[in-house]
Amino acid sequence: MKILVIEDNNALREIISEGLAGPENKVICANDGAEGLALAKRDPFDCVILDLILPDQDGLDVLRSLRSQTMVPVLILSAKDKVEDRVAGLDQGADDYMVKPFEMAELIARVRALVRRAANGGRALLGCGPLVMDTAARECRVHGELLTLRRREFDILELFLKNENQVFTREQIINRVWKKEYEGGSNVVDVHIKYLRDRLRTSHLDRIIITVRGVGYKLLCSEAE
Repeated sequence: MKILVIEDNNALREIISEGLAGPENKVICANDGAEGLALAKRDPFDCVILDLILPDQDGLDVLRSLRSQTMVPVLILSAKDKVEDRVAGLDQGADDYMVKPFEMAELIARVRALVRRAANGGRALLGCGPLVMDTAARECRVHGELLTLRRREFDILELFLKNENQVFTREQIINRVWKKEYEGGSNVVDVHIKYLRDRLRTSHLDRIIITVRGVGYKLLCSEAE
């Protein structure tokens, strides 16, 4: 398992990291929300352990940002022990909620349960700012509203979302999206990129697809902010 721990208390962060570490586990730590979100955006994780009281932003804001880009299982670990706190965390998209102080054995068991549940029934979601793609349902939504895409537009966008900031030549896009189904010229990519940008423009997201002159195209989610 690859686990992200977002916790500002240095001593507690070290205890959690050591408790979860093992030959099959890799634990990455962040001491504030911004660092945690940057790590979650850069690498895929099997589970996130999130504190609600962070030095730079509210943990629920971090949770909402996580949910806009991924459906990774999130376990809130917080000193906030009121019923309304637990309800708010779960309503905002957390998969589990534990109150501090806690027993390490229970935390480990709950993380394992969340990862098993995700492996058995999780859906593959990709995100870029307000845009979320459900690859299993072949649906794209922006701020929860359905964005209708044709087959090739969806496939190109999926390729870019899975490889943010990676430049693809037109030939590479044809090989990855059309595969052996197309034998024409590479200008077909330019046409479909235009169509895709036109559809994204209605949500002011057309600028996330960058033209790299003389090479090809790439996607930058920073342009969605």
